[in-house]
Amino acid sequence: MPEPLRLGIAGLGTVGVGVVRIIRQHADLLSARTGRQILITAVSARDKSKDRGVALGSYDWEDDPVSLATRDDVDVFVELVGGDEGPAKKAVEAALAAGKDVVTANKALLAMHGQSLAEAAEQKGCALRYEAAVAGGIPVIKSLTEGLAANDVTRVMGVMNGSCNYILTRMETAGLSYAEVFAEADGLGYLEADPQLDVGGIDAAHKLAILATLAFGTKVDFDGIVLEGIDRVSIEDIRAAADMGYKIKLLGVAQKTGRGLEQRMQPCLVPDSSPLGQLDGGTNMVVLEGDAVGQIVLRGPGAGEGPTASAVMADVCDIAKGWRGPVFGLPAGQLTTATPARTQLPAPYYLRMSLDDKPGALAKVAKVLGEAGVSIDRMRQYGHEDTSAPVLIVTHKTTPDALRTALDAMQSTDVLAGSPVALRIEAV
Repeated sequence: MPEPLRLGIAGLGTVGVGVVRIIRQHADLLSARTGRQILITAVSARDKSKDRGVALGSYDWEDDPVSLATRDDVDVFVELVGGDEGPAKKAVEAALAAGKDVVTANKALLAMHGQSLAEAAEQKGCALRYEAAVAGGIPVIKSLTEGLAANDVTRVMGVMNGSCNYILTRMETAGLSYAEVFAEADGLGYLEADPQLDVGGIDAAHKLAILATLAFGTKVDFDGIVLEGIDRVSIEDIRAAADMGYKIKLLGVAQKTGRGLEQRMQPCLVPDSSPLGQLDGGTNMVVLEGDAVGQIVLRGPGAGEGPTASAVMADVCDIAKGWRGPVFGLPAGQLTTATPARTQLPAPYYLRMSLDDKPGALAKVAKVLGEAGVSIDRMRQYGHEDTSAPVLIVTHKTTPDALRTALDAMQSTDVLAGSPVALRIEAV
């Protein structure tokens, strides 16, 4: 049997402890499947004295992850520290410079520095693997780089933040406001220390940037993503969307268009009968579309000790079996610079507004929409609320620019009781 594969693990939080447990519990299985032993030689974390529920005394301890990354008895540096700068970035760069293979769960690091890290890894002939960085236990990276390698990928989309999906699902099922469910999720520990990473769509956008690179052969371009969080989604929108046959999801979409690469992470309506519409709770779902395969749907746990550690170990096993290849599917030097498509493809939109109780109010709104080139597919008006009446409109396909022109013009009609809400309806 070949020499053991020796790991150095930086970061002993939930995922790091999960990796330790898998290696201990499945040592024989891992050896049988890879043809060599997989061992941990050293670990690193901020607090050596912390009780993590697993014995670590048999491993060498390094206070500095950079020192861990460059040890002679470490073949694979496993980075589970997190963050796009600081110790994580320094340690990964040090590992690659020292000719070490790297496995990471750090989506922020790859979204912000993926190109330079891929170039460094490929120059040294090192593996840089990151299945755990996107959608937890769902093997979406392998699906794009291996299972769909013969396809021209046309679109990638999905729900990639379980915390946001939990909040939106809980609002719907319990009839609670966003503020109430946000406080509940925060109290349960479902949100990051900086909750804006979740509810602002940043965490999910990091993942989308990685998937777009793999799907379309472009350099990672996080700044090219149109980004909007869920904090403006109200219980009224959720109820109204349901009444029209839709669910609201924080949806990431990446697709090539004639104007460039369209990348957006924003609340969208999806049909309630679709796979994405039926996705509840903290589960993730990624939909991949290719010219040969058509559409495939991947669904599973997007976070947690077991699922994410499972993805980390999938990469470790590939390295143990001798896997080598470009970091993002194509050699880093062949990745192209994407032109961000700021003008999105046409789509239908959901509009909710309250109109003053005045004669001809609805006619004025319809006229403004028509003059902007936005046609109405369906409309629903509800009973009066004091001096105003709620109105729902579903448009035919239109461009964001045309819709924005119409919404701006509505402000001068003197019939709006408050600002209208507009959400894209995504075809799935």
